Order: sequence, then structure tokens, then C-alpha cells
Amino acid sequence: MGRRATVKRTAGRTGQYVALLCYLAFLSFPFLWLLSTALKPPRELGSIHPAWIPEAPTLENFRQAFAQQPLLEAVGNSLLAAAVSAVTAIVLATPMAYVLARFRNRFSRVATAWVVISQAFPLVLVIIPLFLILKSLQLIDSRIGLIMVYVVWSLPFALWMLTGYVRAIPHELEEAAAVDGAGRTRTLVSVTTPLLAPGIVATALFSFITAWNEFFFALVLLKSPEKQTLPVVLTHFLGAEGVADLGPLAAAALLATLPSLLLFAVIQRRIAGGMLAGAVKS
Repeated sequence: MGRRATVKRTAGRTGQYVALLCYLAFLSFPFLWLLSTALKPPRELGSIHPAWIPEAPTLENFRQAFAQQPLLEAVGNSLLAAAVSAVTAIVLATPMAYVLARFRNRFSRVATAWVVISQAFPLVLVIIPLFLILKSLQLIDSRIGLIMVYVVWSLPFALWMLTGYVRAIPHELEEAAAVDGAGRTRTLVSVTTPLLAPGIVATALFSFITAWNEFFFALVLLKSPEKQTLPVVLTHFLGAEGVADLGPLAAAALLATLPSLLLFAVIQRRIAGGMLAGAVKS
């Protein structure tokens, strides 16, 4: 009986590992194919029998990508917009999430429902009124205007995530701080916010990646070439008839993907470390 149970557990664990490997292969396929395409010379890119591994790897596509388009300037624009909008969204969402989580009444329920519903609005529905508002404020073709749009667009998601993290913090800790004479603001800054650190980091990461990859708002609101973000600049590798310059496009797209992957890899460890530290302290 014990041997049969051991075999069953081993088979189940093996099945889990196989499923995990299949899932990882599914997720990594686009990135690996993009890497392979970026390293292929033009002769291999035009082959009717594409191969996984380039026969003659080259970095020429990367050189052409930087020569054809101002990628470094576009990276700077995307980095500025994504970083500022993520930080601003977190600063605004943290106290708002605390209020929604701790003061549960009809207003907080309506506000939470509106936050969820607002995420379902399609971009096409809001772009025209948004364009008219920014035009009246003279913020069209402005980095500040684009950052404001990113903050407004990412704020509901950040608020929804942080509200869940605040609700997971034991209310008794805040009551203990109140007994010691701490007010609401002091409690939020000294007690709640440090415990929220993993959630704040995770929310900021998703807000940053959303703004980093955003294309539609940047395309409509920015006209000057020197202000365009990286996703918009990537479209310039398409010819007038929609024919892509595949090698440089793959190289530029690979460079656009790497910052998000590296940032997630670095911050993910801190999220896990913060959660473990919180568990030990409790």
C-alpha cells in the first residue's frame, strides 16, 4: 500500500514537472524565436525553410537598427514616461487603497466597483475625449501629457491591487499603533507602508511594464520624432507597403523586451524576500 502511494505521488510530481516545462516552453518560444531572428543574416531571413539556430550568427541587424532609428532616444523617452507614471500612480494609489480597504461603506463599495468597471473601457472609447481635454490644456505632443495619461490609465489597476494587499495586513497591528498614540497618517507611514512593500513593488512593476509597452496613446498624442517612445519607433521599421525590415526590427524588438525581463527578474527576488521576511517577523 505504501509502495503504491509512493508510485502515485512520484507520477503526480512528474506530471506537474512536465506540465511546467511545457508551459515554460510555450512562454519562452516567442523570445527565443525573436533572438534567433535578430542574429540571422539576410540570406537566412529569406529562407523558405527557417532554422532555429542561425548558421552564421551576426550582429549586423543590431548595428542597422541603431543606424536606421534613434533607439537610444526612444528608450530614454519610454523610461522617463514609464518610471514617472509608475511612481506617481503608487504615491496616489497607496493612501486611496488604505481608505477603501479600512473604511468599508457604501461609498467604498461603489468606488471599488467603478475601479473594476473602468478597466473594461476600450482605448478607442476614451481616446477622442482624452485628446480634446489634453488639447485644451495644450498638452498634445508633450511628455507631461503622456505621463498624465499613463498615471490615469494605470491608477485603477494599482488601486485594485494595493487594496487587496492592505486588506491582507492584520488590523490588530494598526490597533496596537493607535494604542501607542499613533494617528492615521503615522500608522499608514510607519506600520502599513513597510508591510505593503512587496505589494507596492509588485504594483509598481506592473505599472511600469504597462507604460513601457504602451503604444496607442503614445502614437496618438506624440507627434515630434524626438519625443516618441520605443513602441512607436519600432513601427518605423515597416516600409510604406507594410513590408518589415525583419532583421533590424527583430533586433530592436529584442532590445525593447530585455529591460522588462531584467527588471522583473531583479524585483521578483525582492518581492519574495519581503514576503518571507514578513512571515518571519509575524
